[in-house]
Amino acid sequence: MDPRDTTPEGPAAPMRPAQGRHHEPDLRGMTRIILRPIASPMPLGFYTVAIASTIVGCLQLGLFEDGAERAVALAILPAFALQLLVGFLAFGARDVLAATLMACFSGMWLASSLVLATQPPGGARVLGVLNLCFALFALLMASVARPKRALWLVLCTAVPRFAVAAAANLSGVHWLADLSGALGLLLAAVAMYAAFALMLEDMRGQEVLPIGRSGPAHQAVHGDLTVQLRNLERHAGVRRTL
Repeated sequence: MDPRDTTPEGPAAPMRPAQGRHHEPDLRGMTRIILRPIASPMPLGFYTVAIASTIVGCLQLGLFEDGAERAVALAILPAFALQLLVGFLAFGARDVLAATLMACFSGMWLASSLVLATQPPGGARVLGVLNLCFALFALLMASVARPKRALWLVLCTAVPRFAVAAAANLSGVHWLADLSGALGLLLAAVAMYAAFALMLEDMRGQEVLPIGRSGPAHQAVHGDLTVQLRNLERHAGVRRTL
């Protein structure tokens, strides 16, 4: 035996090759993922869309007296906080589509209320560009939201409403503002129906008013727990990076 292979305590242990990632132990059997059930925040989100859209629509239709912009701004400002809360809860419920839509609605109400309250120079044109961007965003979301029919219907109504509002803000044409107000009331009616239908479904545990879910959205409500947990290890919050 070579003296270099010994230590004062005895023979040196043989060197082992470094283990790579493919030698890591399988930890799946020791892993527990805890889910916290919550009440659906979507009825609150849709009710908020309905109320804020009604107030803004009435302003565009001239149903309020002159100078009511600041009062309207104060009335729709709470919609910012409520829809931000809905977006936060929807992210926790692992519904990225609903969470993104509600958070963006929240930002729209905040920007609109601030511009209406302060009346800065060029505010109407800035709101026009913002409405145009939101209409494009809603169109992109509608292209992937069809399985969630209630959400898809709200988006399909929101696209023309915000597109016409953008045209009215950028051009200053009065009849476009009237059309935007009418579409805002239509959006409010669709959102109110979606909120009521989802609330009834959540309270009674079954679909009462037609919502029209299909595909993954239908499986999420009518499937068993195995369907709900499918590919859970790949969801945001479980995987290492987004």
